Amino acid sequence: MREGYIPADQRKTILLLSDDCRMFSGIATMSRELILNTCHRYNWINLGAAIKHPEQGKMLDLSESAKQETGVEDASIKVLPWDGYGNPDIVRQLIGQFKPDALMHFTDPRYWVWLYQMEHEIRKNIPIVYYNIWDSIPYPFWNRNYYKSCDMLLNISKQTNNIVKNVLREENYEDWQIQYLPHGVHSQKFYPIVKKDRNFEEFKKQYLGDEEYDFIAFYNARNIRRKNVSDIILGWRTFTDHLKPEQAKKCLLILQTNPVDENGTDLNSVIETFCNQDTCRVRFTHKVHQLSNEELNYYYNLSDVHIFMSSNEGWGLGLTESLMAGRMIIAPVTGGMQDQMRFVDENNNWINFTEELGSNHSGRYKKCGEWAVPMFPKSRSIKGSVPTPYISDDSCDFEDSALAFMKVYKMGKEERLRKGALGREWVTSDEAMMSAESMGKNLIKNLEVLFEKWVPRSRFTLENITTVPSNYQKYPLPYTDEFKTKIEELI
Repeated sequence: MREGYIPADQRKTILLLSDDCRMFSGIATMSRELILNTCHRYNWINLGAAIKHPEQGKMLDLSESAKQETGVEDASIKVLPWDGYGNPDIVRQLIGQFKPDALMHFTDPRYWVWLYQMEHEIRKNIPIVYYNIWDSIPYPFWNRNYYKSCDMLLNISKQTNNIVKNVLREENYEDWQIQYLPHGVHSQKFYPIVKKDRNFEEFKKQYLGDEEYDFIAFYNARNIRRKNVSDIILGWRTFTDHLKPEQAKKCLLILQTNPVDENGTDLNSVIETFCNQDTCRVRFTHKVHQLSNEELNYYYNLSDVHIFMSSNEGWGLGLTESLMAGRMIIAPVTGGMQDQMRFVDENNNWINFTEELGSNHSGRYKKCGEWAVPMFPKSRSIKGSVPTPYISDDSCDFEDSALAFMKVYKMGKEERLRKGALGREWVTSDEAMMSAESMGKNLIKNLEVLFEKWVPRSRFTLENITTVPSNYQKYPLPYTDEFKTKIEELI
């Protein structure tokens, strides 16, 4: 029996608004792990979003499958598939039918404007919890009213946690309402295969045939613009150009992504144009979509390193899965990827972000965990749109990825595995809290505090509508040390 178990008829019920927890997006995957790792403590109703969901409106009971996976005999998990993230009517219906004790929602706040517009109606009776993500600084003050519509903000990265605290710095929020809750990966689904495994060997044979490789890099994420998959390919080409032909033939880049996506590009064309497959080998996985966890773990174990090149990234789940499988990572220094690289300060402590240090993308701190090869952005520009007027776009140079590939390649297999093992040891530690089990325990701890301290909202509140306070506009820009030296010389 799990620690903290409560019988089903005595549990509180959580209404979760997110992606359908049966799906394979990052949001769906984390929703599933949150549910499965807390189903001994809470009953769950998931309003499960998907684009043009084929099962919309069919209430599904996942309790039996959850029992098989978790061992919780009386797990109670229901999913209502929905086209999109919902609307006021369906939320009212679910609240009326299931009488949940809290409403929890997950992903970008722009999807939830309709929910925030009805927050008084909901918060008179139950609290609203936001599992929150924001990719980068400057502080998004336009999110302030969204954050204020929630009773608890659980933030997936240290950077997001600091962002929320600064956006709400003049509000009456208590410490317990703003907490760090990093993503967690299942340590038994993603793991290093260290013993002879017949199924893995058969998979390897089917995918690679008779080819033997000295170095394999892996990318597992979407083909969208901010992920910069073409730059990974160009970096791979640059890396292999600087090897001897016989060495280059022993290197392979594997892509788990859609080869063609309207939100990204035609990667087949990129590969055809830039890569001679004799000396610059790039392959897609055997499936475009819906690899099982077992198959994904096989690909991580085939590889030596996982790479991202995103210019914005809230977390980067592929990195966590790679570390859990005992493999190294290469990533830009931006967003939640910084957490997984574990940068340390002058006292060798894992860095915390502050009003003055909103991100380490300026390169103030260079030392990180041995399992990571960081790439510091060459370009830090401000991009935006009408609903999100400004956000830092942290772009790395493809040449930096080539250098990172070369650095990891030159370590040799034994050293790469040693460093990857350190990564797994750390993500499963009490400090990192990046296992699915830790994520569940962390969620329970925070929700129990919420249920103890939450006070229902009154029917209405009066607020003085002002512009952003002037001290907000004095946000310190994170200049690089190189720039500081050069400007001081000119002055």
